[in-house]
Amino acid sequence: MKDPREFVLRHTVWQRHAMVPEIELALASEITPIWQATEAWLAREGIEPPFWAFAWPGGVAMARHILDHPETVAGKRVLDFAAGCGIAAIAAAQAGAAAASAAEIDPLAIAAVELNAAHNGVTLELLARDIVGEPNRWDLILCGDVCYEAPMTRHILPWLKELTRDAPVWIADPGRAYVPENSVTEFARYDVPTARELEDQEIRTTRLLKLA
Repeated sequence: MKDPREFVLRHTVWQRHAMVPEIELALASEITPIWQATEAWLAREGIEPPFWAFAWPGGVAMARHILDHPETVAGKRVLDFAAGCGIAAIAAAQAGAAAASAAEIDPLAIAAVELNAAHNGVTLELLARDIVGEPNRWDLILCGDVCYEAPMTRHILPWLKELTRDAPVWIADPGRAYVPENSVTEFARYDVPTARELEDQEIRTTRLLKLA
């Protein structure tokens, strides 16, 4: 496999989301080209679609909340689970987390998070594997947008619920179908500007939920 970081840089430009201008990320400027560019990688390497190439509403809302409320992460060990572009983990590091980890199964996502962290002057622990089932070693777990498919939710939810015994688990929900409504409590809400190509609407109301 060629250097994934080279692929990320070739197919993205440095951008700031209007709602989180403190963080600059390597993001796709158009959806179709980046999707087409990863198709060959998908075929050869089993790479996931390029979710890492966009600042999704869940991650944006999580990052905004953390930067506005740094006391929620200061001095804590924070995990950004299914980190995507890494915006929430970077926000946690900027807000004073003792350590911030980003977990992703996609090597392109890991490369993107590595580049984004370095570009923003923070250090993250990169977990390039499926960590579901691993014992908890964090004080706060962030899940930017993880309940968008039934198989994914079935895979991760029992583990996330187990983690709540030792640490808060936050889930950002921009209106996904598989959020466990009977197991969550809303603690914040944000109207996040987004691309119509991504979400079919220009604003996504995104809830921040605490899992029980």
